[in-house]
Order: sequence, then C-alpha cells, then structure tokens
Amino acid sequence: MVAPPWIPVPPRGYGGIELVVDLLGRELLRRGHDLTVFACQGSDPELNVVALADDDWFNDLGTPDQRVREATYLRRVYQFIKGDQFDVVHEHTEYPGIMLAHTLGVPFPAVATMHGRIGPKEHDFLREVEREIGLVAISEAQKVGSEDIHWDAVVHNAVDAQSLRFSARKDDFLLQLARITPDKGQHVAIEVARQANLPLVLAGKVDPDLRSREYFTTKIRPYLGDRVTWIQNVVGEEKKDLLARARAMLFPIAWDEPFGLAMVEAMASGTPVLAFPRGAARELVDPGVTGFLGDTAEELAQLVGRLGEIDPERCRASVAERFNAGRMADGYEAAYELAMSSYAEPLRPGHTMRMRGPRRGEPSP
Repeated sequence: MVAPPWIPVPPRGYGGIELVVDLLGRELLRRGHDLTVFACQGSDPELNVVALADDDWFNDLGTPDQRVREATYLRRVYQFIKGDQFDVVHEHTEYPGIMLAHTLGVPFPAVATMHGRIGPKEHDFLREVEREIGLVAISEAQKVGSEDIHWDAVVHNAVDAQSLRFSARKDDFLLQLARITPDKGQHVAIEVARQANLPLVLAGKVDPDLRSREYFTTKIRPYLGDRVTWIQNVVGEEKKDLLARARAMLFPIAWDEPFGLAMVEAMASGTPVLAFPRGAARELVDPGVTGFLGDTAEELAQLVGRLGEIDPERCRASVAERFNAGRMADGYEAAYELAMSSYAEPLRPGHTMRMRGPRRGEPSP
C-alpha cells in the first residue's frame, strides 16, 4: 500500500487517509497477508513500513514545494516496487501515484482508492486510465457524474469503534471537527449554535491556502469567545473526549464531500450528527438512528430539539456494524482479487493491459 508522504501512519492528529491505511493494513496483517506500507518517517513499524519521505515534509503542503516533494517520494516508491515482487499495489496518493503506476507499467496489477472529489477534470483523467488501474470509490455519492467510469468497487471507510470513547450522557455543547475552510461551513455551525442557544467547539486547523485563511479571519475569528471555542489541532484523548461528550456533531458542508470520516467517528462515539444532505451524508447518517439531515441552519437548529430521540448505544452499535475494518477489508480483498484476475502480463516494456469490457456505449470488440 502506498500512503501519502505527509502524515505518519497512523496519524497523531488530522489524517483521514492515513487512518484508513492504518486500519486496513492492520486488518490485512491480521488475516495473514504479506503487507508492505510505503509512508513517511514516524509511521508504525508494525505495519512493515518502508519510510521514503522525511517527517518534516508536512510543512511543504500547500506551498510550491509540495509537487516536487510528492514526485520525489513516488519516484522512490516505484523504484522500490519495480525491484521487488508483489501481487498487487494499492495506491492512496490518487492522481500522481496512478500516473506513475500507469506509465511505468509495474509488472503486477494496481488498485487505486479515490479519496477526494471527482469533478470534470478528474473524470477526464480517470477515463484515460480506467482500463489499466482498478478504481475504488469510497461512496456511491463520490461516483455521481462519473457513472461511465469503470469502477471496480465501492468500499466505505472504516473506524475502530473500540478505540473511541463512548458516553451515553452528553454535555450541553455542539461540536464541529473539521479543517477550517469555506467548504466545511464553520460559519453555518456558528449560526446553528446561536439559534439553538448552545456553546460550540470548533476543532480543526486552518487550511494554509489564502482562501481558508481569509475565511477564518473574516467569518470565524470575530465570533470566538465564551460561546464559540476554537481548538487548533485536537488529538488523542482530547479528541475522544470531545467526540463522546458533545450533544451533537455539526456537519453543514458547502460541497459534495465524498465521505466524511469525522461524522462516522462521532456516531461511533454515540454522538449523533446533524448534517446538510450533501455528498455522502445521505449514505452515512441514518435519520433517527445516528442523527438527522436538514437543508438550512434553521432546520439544523430545530433538529437540536430532537436529539433526545437518538439512543447513543444504538447509534454506536449501528456504526460499529456498518463501518468496521473487517467489512472494509472484505471490500478491498475482493477488489484485489478482481484486479489480479483481470490483469495480463505487459505486452511490451512500459505497457500494461487490464482485460476489461468496453466502456458504456462502446461496441464489444
């Protein structure tokens, strides 16, 4: 498995992809697979990690140096991979890693999990490589607009419910755990909390791009005080405590998020989610069991009054059954088997062919 080069596996704080890699890797090892994980320094050696990125590269995220760091890391990874023998490569770095696996023609099949948004530009790229790489989506919502792409599987991300704290008793505050950026809608969360007359905790770092920094300065910072608290980087026991004690997790996203791991972590802690019905929220939130969906800040504020209908134990049990590491590993094992069964040996140096049917609308060969 090829993890991104920025954050250790498992992450010490923020790091959704790295958390997924960690949970999947441990479950695959538990099942007896021979696994190698490529990641950055500081990752857990129990995962058979080959560390090919320095632990300070995180500081280059969002800067002009990001692309060259990523290229350096992936060059190292694929030089290593080409010199060894694997059954399958599982890419988590998305487009740069897919491109390298595709163009180098590694002598075994590759599977790639798409963790982010798939818009028109991303769609065009995936059409170029869909027959050579096994593509996995993390939700049905992520595939909307890209149904003509050949997807090998849809595999939901997982959480380790047992590692999270559970509390049936909730305190009188609302929580939003997310990077601070306009897409996450923290200004809407502030309005929901104001209308519900409850304190709000915003937990998450400010994204380094100019748009996010201006958003924090103009839309968030003026409201910080006794009723709105900001915690820049919540980790470890503090994060578990907040997730377990909050009356609800707010998720008023302003984009079609393909998953939303923080929602699942909250629900696994017995804390219901109040979310806008965008992206994968409809797939993740079971109304009346693990939370509610509302279209506006006013609706979410009104739904605060219905939180007593949610049974925290039932909420946790539902998530533990739907989003566990075993179920995720089942999905990826099937994707690996499909990739291997549809793989053909390279026809010539640098070219690998996967035996696939025609694209939709194309005649059969």
